[in-house]
Amino acid sequence: MTGSPFIQRERNSVQRTMFKVLLALIPGVAAHMLFFGPGIWVSLILCSLLGLALEAGMLTLRRYPLRPFLSDGSVLVTAWLLALSLPTLAPWWLYTVGMVFAVVVAKHMYGGLGQNPFNPAMVGYAVLIVSFPVQMTHWPGLIGHVPHTPDFLESFMVVFAGPGNLPDAYTMATPLDDLKTQIRSGKTLLDSLGMPIGANGQMVAIMFLFGGIALMIKRIITWHAPVAFLLALACTAWVLQMLDPGHHAGPIFHLLYGGAMLGAFFIATDPVSGCSTPLGKLIFAGLAGFLTVIIRTYGNYPDGVAFAILLMNIAAPFIDAYTQPRVFGHRRGKRRQP
Repeated sequence: MTGSPFIQRERNSVQRTMFKVLLALIPGVAAHMLFFGPGIWVSLILCSLLGLALEAGMLTLRRYPLRPFLSDGSVLVTAWLLALSLPTLAPWWLYTVGMVFAVVVAKHMYGGLGQNPFNPAMVGYAVLIVSFPVQMTHWPGLIGHVPHTPDFLESFMVVFAGPGNLPDAYTMATPLDDLKTQIRSGKTLLDSLGMPIGANGQMVAIMFLFGGIALMIKRIITWHAPVAFLLALACTAWVLQMLDPGHHAGPIFHLLYGGAMLGAFFIATDPVSGCSTPLGKLIFAGLAGFLTVIIRTYGNYPDGVAFAILLMNIAAPFIDAYTQPRVFGHRRGKRRQP
């Protein structure tokens, strides 16, 4: 502690924080564009415009001023997280339904920013994966062994007009989808991973890792949630692989495929729907990482990040209540009298 006067060298605000989160997502977006084409920008722009429009509509209905809430950047972070979680070349109405549930239902129906008990982007994703599982499994694919990268205009036409006569290779199953399907068909892990799944998804995950580390360096997030999430995920995958190496993928596979990195650094660290105490963050994210592997392995859906985070969102207030640090001047274990 330093003596007075106390000078705040850097002015922190919701707007600055959200802007830095968006910047940290740029490396992952750039890698996605490099390997899968500029179609990701169609998704990001569409979700951003939908989010701003829905936010403005709800603020108007609630008689709140538009400028301070639209400019804080929170709805853009929600839009980007949802867009990065959804298939890039999905039909426009899929993004619309997801954003309606994320902004209108999960955010404003609970009171708006700072009062939502569930992560809005994950609510939108969960509604879509449960309601439209077929459309949610159509991801940018490969033509032969060469990545097919449609240009921006072509991607725009696919999203708003449908694939039409475009090649079927525009879409494919993700490695998590393939692994679950092949294992359930009776094949071993070695047979399942023998297909040319490529390293494109891994590079995108690594870029999200770099963006998350940048957020920790800038002290936008703390290390507790990302480390606990990734460590619990890796340890759970390692134990399952030790028990049955022929049917369970190892830690590296679970870390670098699906939404593990995005969930660890950008979703589990949500200060509103997550825990606020240091110990609470470790428990919250550790259980979320554990549940992610369990859902991926035994559940009906290929990726379990969204469901794991939402389940832990329910428990976050309870965890916070029992992980409060010792009050200065009181013994540990004794609560301060009101």
